[in-house]
Amino acid sequence: MSISTKYGRTYHYPFSPGTTSDDRINADYWENIKVMDTIVHTEKLDGENNCLSKYGVFARSHAAPTTSPWTQDIRMKWDLLKNDLGEIELFGENLYAVHSIQYQKLEHHYYVFAVRCMDTWLSWEEVKFYAALFDFPTVPELKIIEVSTLSAEQLKNDVLTLSQQNSSLLSFDIHTDTVCTCEGIVSRNTAGFSTTVFAENVFKYVRKGHVKTDEHWTRNWKRAKLKWEYS
Repeated sequence: MSISTKYGRTYHYPFSPGTTSDDRINADYWENIKVMDTIVHTEKLDGENNCLSKYGVFARSHAAPTTSPWTQDIRMKWDLLKNDLGEIELFGENLYAVHSIQYQKLEHHYYVFAVRCMDTWLSWEEVKFYAALFDFPTVPELKIIEVSTLSAEQLKNDVLTLSQQNSSLLSFDIHTDTVCTCEGIVSRNTAGFSTTVFAENVFKYVRKGHVKTDEHWTRNWKRAKLKWEYS
C-alpha cells in the first residue's frame, strides 16, 4: 500500500508531437481551459519527479521513500525541513543526475512545479510561496495568460512558439553536445483544484524528437554541474 498518492498522469495536448504508445491525450483540452480564469505555461524540465512529504522523499513509486544515490542531496535537505511540512507535499524536478539534457544555468538541483495539500493541488501563487518558503526555485515560468483573451488557435500558437525556445536554464543535448530547445511545455490552471480533476487542469507539450533517456542511464549517471561550476 502506498504511503501517499503519486503525481497525476499529465495528458498531452493533441498537437504534442512527442507522444509514445503509452501516453494519453486530452482531446477536450480547450473545453477544460476555456472555463478557467488564467493559465500559466512553465518549462518542462528533464529530471526525475521527486515528492517531498513528511514521510520522506519519493520518486515514481509512493510505496516507500527512494534511496537512490542521485537523491542523496535532496534527502539531506528534506531532513532539515521534514518537521515543517505538515500536510504540504512538494513536487519538483530533481536535476541532480543528468538525463538526456544538460543544463548550464542551474542555480539549484531541485525545481518545484506543484504543491499538494491533502486532496487539493494548490494554486500557482501558492506553489511559488511554498517553494520560496522552503528555499527552492520553481520551474521557469514562461507566460501567464487570461483565458478570456484567448482562442484555441492562439493557445496552440503560444505553446508552439514557447516550445521552440532554448531552455531558460540553457539546454544541451548530451548526445550531440549541441544547444537544443527546451524539452517541452506544461500548462496548468493558475487556480487551485481538486486532485480528482487533475487531468482537466494540467496539460503538456513535448517536442518532436526529444531524446529519451536510456533505461540504463542509472548505471553511469553523473552529477549535473551548477552554473558557477562552468568555467
